[in-house]
Amino acid sequence: MARAGVTADRLTAAAAELADEVGFENVSLSALARRFGVKDASLYSHVRNLQDLRTRVALLAGGEMIDRIAVAVAGRAGKDALAAFADAYREYALQHPGRYAATQIRVDRALVADSPAMRRTAEITYGMLRAYGLEEPDLTDAVRLLRSTFHGYCALESTGAFGAPRDVRESWERAVDALHVALMNWPRNGPDRQPPQLSP
Repeated sequence: MARAGVTADRLTAAAAELADEVGFENVSLSALARRFGVKDASLYSHVRNLQDLRTRVALLAGGEMIDRIAVAVAGRAGKDALAAFADAYREYALQHPGRYAATQIRVDRALVADSPAMRRTAEITYGMLRAYGLEEPDLTDAVRLLRSTFHGYCALESTGAFGAPRDVRESWERAVDALHVALMNWPRNGPDRQPPQLSP
């Protein structure tokens, strides 16, 4: 019988906290069982396996992250929205390294489709990029550009890999400036596809 007080939601929240403490890759069912003072086997009444738990943490963290981003970009457009989006992304990644790592795992497409947080992430991200006049397949290409730039920068910063004396925050801001320029001047195909008119 499952121990009173242990639920899937509580296990997920505890796993997210543990991920920030010891790293997402080090989260285990045994460690969680010790936190709750139960045997490993009792957790299987709430989660199927470690992969199920990791997916739950990924969806939880994704929801937390997009909530922050949504607040940051509300009422903004163009470069202001991009900078606010980027800053909220970076702040979450640095403040919650374990949770952030969870957001980078591959999640089953069916689960993504059923997740309000994941749908909201797509709506906010694609909505911001549509303001640059982008349509598919350019939207997907632009999303991949932003994600790879943001993730790469945050991953390097979190490990202290930037050794030059240049201030890391200032380099981040310049990177966002460069992304804005790239989006404003996105390669267009066809005579009717003109760059958008946005404030710099």
